[in-house]
Amino acid sequence: MKEDKLKELLDKYYDGNSSPEEEQELKDFFSGDVIFPGYDAEKEIFRYYSSSEQIPVPSTDFDNRILNTIDKLEVIKRKNIFRKGYITILSAAATILIMIAAWFITTYDREPEDTFSDPVIAYAETMKILNNVSVKLNRGTKAIKPVFKLVNTTRDGIKSIDRSFSLISGGLKKAGITISFDDESKKSDEKPDNK
Repeated sequence: MKEDKLKELLDKYYDGNSSPEEEQELKDFFSGDVIFPGYDAEKEIFRYYSSSEQIPVPSTDFDNRILNTIDKLEVIKRKNIFRKGYITILSAAATILIMIAAWFITTYDREPEDTFSDPVIAYAETMKILNNVSVKLNRGTKAIKPVFKLVNTTRDGIKSIDRSFSLISGGLKKAGITISFDDESKKSDEKPDNK
């Protein structure tokens, strides 16, 4: 092969315009012993192509296998995210439980500080605490008194309205008029117009 033709074939090859026959011609040329100077890199490339095996054509279900694998990886990824969240929640719960346990251990292991050896002092201290509780309880009930007053006023108003309604309904019954608040009785009282 002449160097001009070799250059032309290489240019077509590097531009991606060579045919399979031209590529085979290049492989055959570079597999030989006579090589022009300056084409050592191409010689290595085409010798590698000649010595390497032909790349097999993928099977017909190749795309489906790839998509199934991607789907499986996504499911695994979602499971891992769930596991990470689950582990985080469990870690937080365990930390809270440890803190509560530590609090109980430190609180309940101590001797009570308010034990008195003298019963008179213990009685005086008890009376002081009970008096404090009584003051706070009285203050709380004082705040609730207006609410009780409102409830009683509302109850009296409802009784008054109920008495008024009883008087009115009694008078209407005497007059022969009935009033019903049931939806079903309204439907039965209404008569369709037959025109």
